[in-house]
Amino acid sequence: MARAFTTALHEHDISITPDELSSVRGSSKRQVVFNFIPDAPNRGMIAERVYDSFHQHLKRLYEDQGIEQVTGAQDVFQQLHDAGVLVGFTTGFDRSIAGLLLETLNWQQIADVVVCAEEVREGRPAPYMVFRAMEIAGVKSVRAIATVGDTALDLQAGYNAGVQLNIGVLTGAHDRGILEQQPHTHILGSVAELPNVVFAI
Repeated sequence: MARAFTTALHEHDISITPDELSSVRGSSKRQVVFNFIPDAPNRGMIAERVYDSFHQHLKRLYEDQGIEQVTGAQDVFQQLHDAGVLVGFTTGFDRSIAGLLLETLNWQQIADVVVCAEEVREGRPAPYMVFRAMEIAGVKSVRAIATVGDTALDLQAGYNAGVQLNIGVLTGAHDRGILEQQPHTHILGSVAELPNVVFAI
């Protein structure tokens, strides 16, 4: 993802540092692109061009190189799904990329709900994707919700939603030092540890 993002920006003479990119992991990708475009009368038009380029590069990378899933993730989601736990995915990608990811990973059958940032008023750290997932799933209480993510913004969104379990995992974008600075109930070394936490409540 990072490669596609930086390539698309460089094509339009916009450079970003690794730290700048890391700080927006978990955000709406379209909003991130817009925020990196210098203020100008045609800023929105440039942002759309950059986003389209990012979309094309990312899709090509996924199609050419495939997608490496986090070890144990599919087994965990399947275990939760089979136990009657509703499994929802919220993402900063748009619907077409989200669909490509789910299809490539063969996760369609374990995804009860999928919500993209563009489908709500504001992406992370706002809680709206969590609330939209609850609405679709027919879940009325945030105390019945566990959120799981690998970025600081994931944990901020879970906290803002008031969920019962706000879980960070270390098998992704941000390390323990970053995640532990955010509001959380658990920091797990691997998503494989998730059932132990969920089934304990």
